[in-house]
Amino acid sequence: MRLLVLGGTEFAGRAVVEAALGRGWEVTVLNRGRHQPPPGVKALQGDRTAPGGLGALSDGTWDAVVDTWSAAPRAVYETARLLRGRAGRYVYVSSCSVYAWPAPAGYAEDAPLVEGAEPDAGQTDYARDKRGAEIAAVEGFGADRSVLVRSGLILGPYENIGRLPWWLTRVARGGPVLAPGPRDLPLQYVDVRDMAEWILGAAERELSGPYNMISPQGHATTGSLLEACVHVTGAAARLRWTEPEVILEAGIEPWTQLPVWVPPGSDMHDSLHSADVSRALATGLACRPVEETVADTWKWLRDIGGTAPRRPDRPPVGLDPELEARTLAAAGGVPGDTL
Repeated sequence: MRLLVLGGTEFAGRAVVEAALGRGWEVTVLNRGRHQPPPGVKALQGDRTAPGGLGALSDGTWDAVVDTWSAAPRAVYETARLLRGRAGRYVYVSSCSVYAWPAPAGYAEDAPLVEGAEPDAGQTDYARDKRGAEIAAVEGFGADRSVLVRSGLILGPYENIGRLPWWLTRVARGGPVLAPGPRDLPLQYVDVRDMAEWILGAAERELSGPYNMISPQGHATTGSLLEACVHVTGAAARLRWTEPEVILEAGIEPWTQLPVWVPPGSDMHDSLHSADVSRALATGLACRPVEETVADTWKWLRDIGGTAPRRPDRPPVGLDPELEARTLAAAGGVPGDTL
């Protein structure tokens, strides 16, 4: 298989490239040259936001294209139109953010979508940018030759958002850790490598259409995720499980200041951790244990010196130590619920 990856040096794109190389595929990447791609690829340079930025793609044919673009849909629109006669399938890594907020618990791929998205628009907001890019991919390649990978929370090695790296770093620091309850709250996420393998399988099997790309609900819980962090770091950390009401009353922002976590019973939890993923599972999505995702992310983090790369277009995540300490003092801990 001949694969073109637009990007291919960071997080999701890099995972796709490494998985394809592992299968013996011929891989070409196009990016701005700011980061080195894995060895073994054909590297092309181009800036999709600049006039003539796709010139390096004027020649060549591929069985599939994988695109992870997250800004102005116009970039996907122009790329898909350029490649539609020279590539077999266009796989766009989108987001569950394309569903109209708040998405109901158990939402599937036919749930209502955000309105106002245009395929050739400039940058607006994340949800409409992703939806506009979806439309651009489908218009360029047709519904039968385009795949929309609606990812949820993505974790794993090379993460450049900072969510799991923040938890690992915080736990490694030791001491009492504000652990947002309840401990058995179900989470949905996808290991970036599992998503990459599914994407390659989709290209091989000539799948099409949208797919919610997250683990089944309950594949992991807040408890299993944070306990895995304690285990792999070997830190002298004590998880202090704290009621959601205490956390919210302290003014702590779910998802950003306490990454991954959102309060149970909220619109946020329904939208972020309760999607129907039966379509992806039926077409080959296999999710590795949370302990493996955490362990491999910790190994990668140590290998690069302990500081994860950060995307400049995403807000910082994590909780200020002083606010954590004040909240822990106010909560007083939960007897018998520590690790």
